[in-house]
Amino acid sequence: MAVFKGITPDQVAQICIGQYAGVDEVGRGPLIGNVVTAAVILDPNNPIEGLNDSKKLSEKKRELLFEQIQQKALSVSVGSASPDEIDELNILHATMLAMQRAVAGLNIKPTSVLVDGNRTPDFGVESHAIIKGDGLIDAISAASIIAKVVRDREMDALAAQYPQYGFEKHKGYPTKAHFEALAEHGVLPEHRKSFRPVREALDNNSLS
Repeated sequence: MAVFKGITPDQVAQICIGQYAGVDEVGRGPLIGNVVTAAVILDPNNPIEGLNDSKKLSEKKRELLFEQIQQKALSVSVGSASPDEIDELNILHATMLAMQRAVAGLNIKPTSVLVDGNRTPDFGVESHAIIKGDGLIDAISAASIIAKVVRDREMDALAAQYPQYGFEKHKGYPTKAHFEALAEHGVLPEHRKSFRPVREALDNNSLS
């Protein structure tokens, strides 16, 4: 595995060869829900305009690109790890597991895997970690968009189930509103019990 930081256009050309998959994750920081990953193999003969790091795109643009990626990519796969798996393994190892699941779910075996970040799990094929790769390599950008839209939809569904928590707004991240909801309404089964604010909320509830 190679780790690239400040990757040059020549290096991008050297590693973006064959039917390579881009991989990214969304949801390492939230206090609730799955960590979601996606793997995407793009079709060089059917390019998609406007791909970028999902965090730099509006929700409307992400939704539009999500549909285009599903229609135009050679293969798209989503993987996830549950709150229970996150609590058991820790968030880093659960994220690596979710990435492996996403790549394993592709209907085309990739020639290599390019991951946003500074490490990759074992995919059984050559892999590279590219720091800030979601803004540099289209396949990783596409994966970041798929993962973001899927996880946001999961949070919207959770918001419908538990409207008092405001998940449609903060998406489960550790915001003031989320902390206040935890204090007032308690910990949900979908919360990550190993995360300190959730653990503290459980402790406080047991004392009250």
